[in-house]
Amino acid sequence: MVAVITEASKDLIISQLSEHLRQIEKRLTYIESNENVNENAFFMCSMALIIFLMQCGFAFLEAGAVRSKNTTNILIKNLLDSCLAVIGYYCIGWAFAYGPGTPGSTWNLFIGYSQFFLAGVDNYSRFFFQYVFAATSATIVSGAVAERCEFATYITYCTVISSFVYPILTHWGWADGGWMKNGINTETIHTTYIDNAGSGVVHLCGGAISFLAAYMMGPRHGRFATEDEEESIEIKGHSVPFAALGGFILMFGFLAFNGGSVAEIVRPGDGPIVALAMTNTILSGAFAAMIFLVIHYIWNGKWTLLLTINACLAGMVAACAGCNRMMPWGSAFVGVGAGLIYLGLSKLMIKLKIDDPLDAFAVHAGGGFWGLIAVCIIAPDGIAYSIVNVINGTKDKYSIGQAFAQLGWNIICAIAIITWSIGIMGPVFSFLKIIKKFRVSYEVETKGLDIYKHGEAAYPLHAYGHGWDEFENIKANEDNKKNYSNHTRKMSVHQEISMEELAEAYQRRSSVAFDLGDNTKRKYSLYTNPKQFEHPEHHHKAKQKKHFTRNKIKPIITNTINETLEEESSSESTTNTIKSFDDHYTNSPEINSGWKE
Repeated sequence: MVAVITEASKDLIISQLSEHLRQIEKRLTYIESNENVNENAFFMCSMALIIFLMQCGFAFLEAGAVRSKNTTNILIKNLLDSCLAVIGYYCIGWAFAYGPGTPGSTWNLFIGYSQFFLAGVDNYSRFFFQYVFAATSATIVSGAVAERCEFATYITYCTVISSFVYPILTHWGWADGGWMKNGINTETIHTTYIDNAGSGVVHLCGGAISFLAAYMMGPRHGRFATEDEEESIEIKGHSVPFAALGGFILMFGFLAFNGGSVAEIVRPGDGPIVALAMTNTILSGAFAAMIFLVIHYIWNGKWTLLLTINACLAGMVAACAGCNRMMPWGSAFVGVGAGLIYLGLSKLMIKLKIDDPLDAFAVHAGGGFWGLIAVCIIAPDGIAYSIVNVINGTKDKYSIGQAFAQLGWNIICAIAIITWSIGIMGPVFSFLKIIKKFRVSYEVETKGLDIYKHGEAAYPLHAYGHGWDEFENIKANEDNKKNYSNHTRKMSVHQEISMEELAEAYQRRSSVAFDLGDNTKRKYSLYTNPKQFEHPEHHHKAKQKKHFTRNKIKPIITNTINETLEEESSSESTTNTIKSFDDHYTNSPEINSGWKE
């Protein structure tokens, strides 16, 4: 029996099919939306992980650029930078940067004021991505004040920058409603803040604070020539390989820093934009490095490694602003300009006698400011293209005015970033200076921060060498009665070489301590320059080393004691001290065996 389908049945079937199709379409839309969210979150977290690795790059770069006695100090600063930044950004930083405010409120132009402690936040990938940017902005400053900064100062400025200074800047430039992002809008002019990856809000901010900190803290002792010296002598870092490794890690991190700032990867065309950003970044760094290296070789006749790394980083910093906009040929323009600006600012800092061991100001402030200008010149809607388009007749003359207006707005934003950064950190540094927590004492600086501040030397002398004595007979002990043949190795309990001999081999300071009475000891150096003895470059100014024999040491120590204790003790106590010293060295088997003519 054949069923007869009536018109009513057809309508019902069509209605049911339509409803099923709508449900399927709704489901597919939901799946696609979730996939987009997941893919974007994974992309941002992946890029953020690579950017987080830049902390390792900064650590190695700074560790290699400082002397060995301050290595532990600079490394723990980079560790705490990551810790303090995430705590501060979690508590208040995110809220100031991206916390939504009341619609139409004037406060929205300057600061966010909700979602403290991430309350109501579900976009954790964006939070993590912005946190690593905040940590980068704060860690820039540590290189400018290396080897002389009080630990309390570092903790303070790291917290303030990552929790307050940087978040406010990102609200101005990147958050919806920020005054820099809103720009100027008229019938013919439409401007906004152009900075894809933080040439301004990250690097110009950190570089400006670096200049202020280095200026207020003053140079390291011995860095610049005194009145009776002809020229400044550079204080070199202790490890070129460390600095080079850090530079390579930073170059790697910058590719994610700029490419990840696109923030999305699922829309059509997002992938090519990410690739373009990375390509422009590495090209800009390469051009900056090469132009600097060539000029440096022409002037000095040397192919420098460390300064070339800095020039490359300056080029990558400059590329941050427009890496997703400019064509690859524009990266040559940006890179060459960044290399020249780095060269000029680095020389200027030395001329002004402002000690910046890592050239943080020249790299980050110079590169960042130039990047904000360059993007307005060579971007597709920039000055260069606008002039060419007007000449070709493809655009009217108003496009040139628009391009120059955009350049002016970016410069205004750059000035605002500098003013805000210095305006906030200036009083902070001044307060720390007043309470004497800004800079370490002269003694701590010359002897090194590692032992005094942390109790951990990066390269403890007793950890070097070995305990094997070559080709000596091994005597069996009570626990091991096995016979051993002659001319084999044994492991000594103690090293055969004395610490004094090891220190002398490394041309380090050798000090002797002797009893001054009342259970007190005073240490005098046999080989020192009172002002600059810590720097290997200044060894030619130091006293000649003496052979470690009692007869030759005694006159030196005698004269030193007489000069030091002239106002503190009578001649009788001085004589007793000298006698105590003589008895100590006469009866000391360690000294007698270790110090040879």
